[in-house]
Amino acid sequence: MQLAKKLRAVDYFALGFGAMVGVGWLVVMDDWLERGGPLGAILGFALCGAALLPIGYVYGRLAGAMPDAGSEIAYTAQFGDRVSFAAGWMMMLAYLVVCPWEAIAIGKIASYLVPSLSTIELYQVAGKPVYLPHLVAGIGLTAWITLVNYRGIRWSARFQNVTTFSVIALFAVACLSALGKGSVANMKPAFSGGAVVSTLLVLQVVPYFMTGFEAVPKCAEEASPGFGRRGFFLAIFCALGVGVLFYTLAVAVVSSLTPWQSLLHTPFATAVAFERALSARWIVDILLAAALLSLLKVFNGNFLAASRLLFALGRRGLATPRLAWIHPKNQTPAVAVAVVGAVTVAFAPLGQAVLIPIAEVGSFACTLGWLAACVAWLRMGKGVRERAIAVTGILVATALSLIKLIPCVPGHFSKWEWIALAAWALVGLAIHRKRPAAA
Repeated sequence: MQLAKKLRAVDYFALGFGAMVGVGWLVVMDDWLERGGPLGAILGFALCGAALLPIGYVYGRLAGAMPDAGSEIAYTAQFGDRVSFAAGWMMMLAYLVVCPWEAIAIGKIASYLVPSLSTIELYQVAGKPVYLPHLVAGIGLTAWITLVNYRGIRWSARFQNVTTFSVIALFAVACLSALGKGSVANMKPAFSGGAVVSTLLVLQVVPYFMTGFEAVPKCAEEASPGFGRRGFFLAIFCALGVGVLFYTLAVAVVSSLTPWQSLLHTPFATAVAFERALSARWIVDILLAAALLSLLKVFNGNFLAASRLLFALGRRGLATPRLAWIHPKNQTPAVAVAVVGAVTVAFAPLGQAVLIPIAEVGSFACTLGWLAACVAWLRMGKGVRERAIAVTGILVATALSLIKLIPCVPGHFSKWEWIALAAWALVGLAIHRKRPAAA
């Protein structure tokens, strides 16, 4: 039994862009501006997008050469089972942790549209309240996402397409509504400090908001018949390009609508800037609706990627083979889908306070996945150009990994991140050791 082969180029774009662009443009805009100022933030995103092009190229080449749901698991198989499992296990954390995070965040965003949702406090985790309506909304959404992914890849793709293009459309409406309302004078000073330092401060956090394009290869073997290899390139590069355009346009528009320094330490600074410029509440509702839909697409995209990696671990005998069971009618990895759904429901009640360190580790884990893919392509690639691109990708991924590890760099791992990383590694070790002996 094989996975259904029904995905098209537009589906892969929606997966890559949808898994990458979340709600950072709404909830942490003030942090981006504080770090770099308008031009510093724009340059930070543009430079990061350019730096990720070699990695995107490598993934495009590997997806075409080895269309496998395991992605990094398959690419690193040439180095042995242990390396293959480690690459897949770390990469799965990057996707899996996003699922309970989005399940929690959905209630928070929805409560700004419907304030009555922030009632009936159940308990607190690290001083943060957990409300019953938020928890019910998160669990209900998880059940829906699980059902969508269980029913078939076309269900997942349609859901991803609708949410992704709706977000783009709503964002375009907001930007068009703001035409003529902005002023370049509001964007001064262009940098929060020195030009180089301001740009670097933004560049440090941007990779977290640019991960997701590498979700495309996780569904490479589900491409429709006749799908060309270049389609993977097109989807990945379009996802990266549109993602950079989305972020930079958001920064430019927001900082032009009102003096950007007045937005610092302001919750939902993007919505505040639009409301000030248009003197209307409806624009805020549009932005919040876009954010809500954005959460849905990120949730679905990461859920899809996590389930494919888990499925691949079982199929290759690196974990229990039960994970590799494919539903005979829906042609989906039903057991892997159910496990991801169950883990999401189990971790959602912990609240964002507990998930923050795990999310930080997930961001780091993603850079390790990029590194593994580039090393694999370096070994597989032929020709000077291919090797040069692979080496460039290795250098970029290594630099992004070290940012989280070097103590003198702001934002490096605290003891909680190290504990979360160690715990995830130990769980992986236990699962790998309990795999069937025949594997």
